[in-house]
Amino acid sequence: MNLEFFSQNPEFLWIFTVFYDLTLAIILFYFFGKNGLYTAVILGIILANLQGGKVSELTIFGNTFVVSMGAIMYSGIYFATDLLNEKYGRAEANRAVIIGAVANVIVMFTLVLSTYYLPSGIATSANEVHQAISTLALYSPIFVIGSITAYLISQTFDVWVFHKIKTITGDKYLWLRNNVSTLSSQALDTFIYTFVWVLAGQMSFKVALGIALTKYVFKFFIAIVDTIFIYFVRNFNPKDLQTTNG
Repeated sequence: MNLEFFSQNPEFLWIFTVFYDLTLAIILFYFFGKNGLYTAVILGIILANLQGGKVSELTIFGNTFVVSMGAIMYSGIYFATDLLNEKYGRAEANRAVIIGAVANVIVMFTLVLSTYYLPSGIATSANEVHQAISTLALYSPIFVIGSITAYLISQTFDVWVFHKIKTITGDKYLWLRNNVSTLSSQALDTFIYTFVWVLAGQMSFKVALGIALTKYVFKFFIAIVDTIFIYFVRNFNPKDLQTTNG
């Protein structure tokens, strides 16, 4: 199997990317503990925003769906914050959410700043790189503000719901708190961002709502998959927890 296979079969590429994203978070957690999960959140929000406009089409059972790679990377954040909540507590999960938002603002501001450095004529690629960065950095400000707003609201809600259910159920029913918190907050995020598309004048509410529902179906699938992953790692004992328990 080579990269050409994935380009010709985007459905398999989508599945591969989901597993890649969740596996990356697990690797970071295993080797670096909560700092690794902080890193997973930071990578998730930055990559999701940079690739939010990277939309493709998947054909499943004869139906064509428009999907965004950014949605995959964004969904992985819920896995990281839920795992933080489960292993380290609500405060650490909320801290990761704030760190992710700050990191995203810094990256976007730095990209905008870099567009004021005009490209040199010393290399033919300089102007191409400048134009590419400008496209990413100067994407509609409404989308940037809307994305950060949706992220903060939905992620804070996710952390709260997960912790609330754990307070009631104790260590039992991990699948319940993982899915209820993720699916409800994903719905909140998706529909907040739908209004951003409408406010930006990119599409009508009806079209935006249709795309939002499609995105949510795929996010639902990712939430189910990440339940398998979180059960796989719930008993992992990374170095920082070994030190605490030792």
